[in-house]
Parts: sequence; C-alpha cells; structure tokens
Amino acid sequence: MTPTGPATGTLYARLRDWFRARPLAFDATIACGTLVCMVAGSFTDPHGSPSGPTFGDRTPDVWSVLIMVLGAAALVLRRRRPFAVLCFTVTICLFELVGDVRPAPIAMSAVVALYTVASRTDRPTTWRVGLATMAMLTAAAMIFGPTNWYAQENLGVFAWTGMAAAAGDAVRSRRAFVDAIRERAERAERTREEEAGRRVAEERLRIARDLHDVVAHHIALVNVQAGVAAHVMDKRPDQAKEALAHVREASRSALDELRATVGLLRQSGDPEAPTEPAPGLAVLDGLLDSFRKAGLPVALARTDGDRPLPATVDLAAYRIVQEALTNVRKHAGPDAEAEVSVVRVGRTVEITVLDNGAPQTGSPADSGGHGLLGMRERVSALGGSLTTAPRYGGGFRVQAILPVTIRTGEGA
Repeated sequence: MTPTGPATGTLYARLRDWFRARPLAFDATIACGTLVCMVAGSFTDPHGSPSGPTFGDRTPDVWSVLIMVLGAAALVLRRRRPFAVLCFTVTICLFELVGDVRPAPIAMSAVVALYTVASRTDRPTTWRVGLATMAMLTAAAMIFGPTNWYAQENLGVFAWTGMAAAAGDAVRSRRAFVDAIRERAERAERTREEEAGRRVAEERLRIARDLHDVVAHHIALVNVQAGVAAHVMDKRPDQAKEALAHVREASRSALDELRATVGLLRQSGDPEAPTEPAPGLAVLDGLLDSFRKAGLPVALARTDGDRPLPATVDLAAYRIVQEALTNVRKHAGPDAEAEVSVVRVGRTVEITVLDNGAPQTGSPADSGGHGLLGMRERVSALGGSLTTAPRYGGGFRVQAILPVTIRTGEGA
C-alpha cells in the first residue's frame, strides 16, 4: 500500500530512490526480513494447542538456524545469480524437509528466490521453473513431513510457491508494459522532432525556390534592358529611355514579388503582411509580355480553357514557365524564339516551353544554377513529372506534367 501524506510520501520517495540507487542494500534488507520471518516462524507451532497455534513451545536447533541463515544470506545475490540462488535455496529446503522431524520454515527463502526468477525471465521459463519448484517442495513436504500429507502446512508450501511464480510473472509483465509505453513515447518524441525538422527543411527549400525564381527572372530582364540602354545611349536616346523604363518596371515587379514572398515569413495576424494572391496562369500574359519587352519573342498556345487550378499547381505552373523562359533568355542566344503551351489533359495539365536557340552540349543546370533543380523539386512535391532535354537541331525543351484535383461537377 502506498504511503499517504506529504511527509510520509516524501520519506517514501527518498527511501525508494535510495534503494534504487543501491540494489545490493535493498536485497540485503529483503534477506534480513526473510530471516526474521523464518526465525519467528520456527518458534511457532500451528498445532500447539486445540485452540490454535502457539508461540514459544517450539524451539529450533542450531542446525536449523544455520540453514535459515544460509538461505537468507543467499538472497543477497538474487539479482546477480537468480537461478543459482533458487537452486541453492530449494536444495537446502529439501534437505531440511527430509532430515528434520520438525523442519523450520526455510521454504520462505525459496519462495523469494522463485519470485526473483519469475520477475526476471520469460513466461515459459517461469512456468517450467515454478511447476518444478512447487512439485519438489510439495512432494517433499507431503512424503517426509511430520504431519499427514493433506496437512495445511503442505498446502501452504504449494500455495506460496505458486503465488510467488504468479506474482513475479505479473511484475515482469507490468515492467515490460511500462517499458513499452516509455519506448513508444520516446519514439513518438523523436518522430515529432524529425517531422518538425523535415517540415522546416521543406519550408526553407520552398522559400529558396520562390526567391530564386523571382530574383533570377527579374534580374535577367534588368540585365538585358540595361545592356540595351548602354548600347544605344549615344546614338538612339529614345530607345535607351524606353529600355530604362523597362528596367524600372522590372525592378518594381521584382520588389513587389519579393515583398509578397518575404511576407510569408511574417507572423500570422501581422497587419503589415501582404495579402496579394500568389501569381498563377491567370497572369501568364503579363509574364510573357515582360519577356517580349526584353527582346525575346514568345508565342503562347493554351487549350485549358482558362479553367482555375489549385493554388499550389497554379503557382508551380507559373514558376516553371518563368524559370524556363529565363533560361532561354540567358542561354539560348540573342536570336532565339520561344513557344509556351498549356494543355489540360484529363486530370493533368501539361506545361511545355520550347526554344530554337543555339545547339547546347549540356543543360542550363551545367552552369551551376538552381533553376532546373527548383523546377524538379516543385514538380516532385506535387507528384508530377518533369522532362528537360536539348532539342534535335538546336534549342531546349522543358515539359512538366502536373496532376490536377478535379472538383465535383467539373469536367475532366
């Protein structure tokens, strides 16, 4: 029974912690308690009088006391050598039952040893060892005991050994159950930490992709227009002024998109956080116009009927077109032309970007950039597929197939 009360509970907790830190001292205490019980039991005669047991009429001899001391002393090693202690206590218990006409209750030490074995081994071993111990001790008490075979002392040996095995098995089961719960809790904690780390890494990659797409696209356009302005500044100032206007427009768009992207990092509820929707295929014409102003002819073919896409798919499609055209402007040469097609096929949407630039020996990824890697990560995150390869005769081809979740009532 667990002690109650603040003072008693504190003392109990201190004793429990002290004994847990010193298991040998706890086993020595158990051994002393068992010895006291055996000595006290040896002075008790259950048939001392017609009215019941008596105390003091029966006195153990020196040999019985020595055996009780040996049986109790063996219990000090019950944790280190449980099977050896059990065999020793059962042996001296059998010796006492066979050789003494009034045996001492040395079976108490065997009961404690059997409990230790049952609590520290598996259930099949507990049953085998428990049944063997019960059979040997009970048979010895019935055959060689000073009383009739059906006496309560003999039944007591059978009951105590059976209860010791059952109690040890119950303690072992409870300990295993508690350990399993603790292990599951620790594993769940590790899983939560790993999941949190994975989500943080995915969020960092997503933000890095968005920043790369925004910065690479607009900086490429600014670079082209700035080069045009520097080239025609002296001879054609009107064209230079137009190029600088495009530079200012591209830089303003870059700042707006950067503000929207960085706003995602703000805390929820921040009144200064931007609330503009993410770009998608609905503003694809504006994106293509910005490339046309930068000197890249772009043709568009759409067969998707301008039907809305899920936000993540819509943003991914927009960024794929943006990055692909940025690569065309950077790597395909000054005379390149591009074609963009958006096709809705069943439950997928296909985004294709072609150009007829100079033949390439490798892909734009060979230049050390992260554009194609970012596109591949976006497509993989949505469960789609991405194909990038040079075209026969010159140019490059980028094709992304993105899955589309079809809402109820919407055509395929």
